[in-house]
Amino acid sequence: MFLGVDGGGSKTAFALIDGAGNVLARHEEGGSYHVEMGIDGVAAVLARGCAAVFAAAGIGAGDVAWAFFGLPAYGEDRAADPALDALPYGVLGHRRYLCGNDMVCSWAGSLACADGISVIAGTGSMAYGELAGKCARAGGWGELFSDEGSAYWIARAGLALFSRMSDGRTPRGPLYELMRRTLGLHDDLDLCGLVYGEMKGERSRVAALAPMITEAAALGDTHAAAILTAAGVELADMVDAVRSGLGAAPDSALAVSYTGGLFGKHGPLRTAFADALTARAHPYRLAPPRLAPVLGAALYAARTAGTPLDAAALERLTAAMTEGGD
Repeated sequence: MFLGVDGGGSKTAFALIDGAGNVLARHEEGGSYHVEMGIDGVAAVLARGCAAVFAAAGIGAGDVAWAFFGLPAYGEDRAADPALDALPYGVLGHRRYLCGNDMVCSWAGSLACADGISVIAGTGSMAYGELAGKCARAGGWGELFSDEGSAYWIARAGLALFSRMSDGRTPRGPLYELMRRTLGLHDDLDLCGLVYGEMKGERSRVAALAPMITEAAALGDTHAAAILTAAGVELADMVDAVRSGLGAAPDSALAVSYTGGLFGKHGPLRTAFADALTARAHPYRLAPPRLAPVLGAALYAARTAGTPLDAAALERLTAAMTEGGD
């Protein structure tokens, strides 16, 4: 059996699969972003999630042949990585596991571990790809000065737009009344108390405001729509950067996929991203994700163990994703 863990800013998913591609159990917990919640907070999330998924499958930690823990911000802080590396041992009691960045879960799931590039646009953002044994990433430097095109980035731009609409620097569009109503603002400046006070500027809580920008765009707010268009361009820039890092041939149509709640099946961010890719100098083949990131993590665990799933098992996993509605 193989355990996959897909961490994130707002939620952490757990899945157990077997070598035949059967999903034995799945579970979700809260976020596992150590920058926001600390190492002990991540340890508690992993302990609860693994205990729940093992109980659901009726197994013990020792029955896990290999596990992959994809954790947000892993590999981005030399001081924190050893502590993150040690956490799974406390849960599993053995060292048949590997830790990595959660971008690997996105890639492994959306492309089923095949060559190509995957873009994450969730709470944060980045792109990661593999080609002929080579890997590269772009973006994902954190919300303070990066994470372009992410929910946090979109929400921050939307908050800035609201402030401009409020004081007259930008004509008021649908976003203005939508944000006042949704957030229950009696006075426009109450937004400061909400974001800086109640929310404490926390990444995941700010990012949760992003759907309002999408809704405002759907209501005809051209300024909100421009934010989503810019987000699509930023994400396409990451794809181009990863392509360059992989050394792909100029005329090679690389496979590209994506994960993240704001993409949606017919969402405006997905459309903006697709349009931006089409305008690039090099060709790409954009396709919806084949597997959820958490199943990608389990698939990557099997590959890391030297026992990758065969085509029939992959088809079974794909069917499980479709049935599960991911």
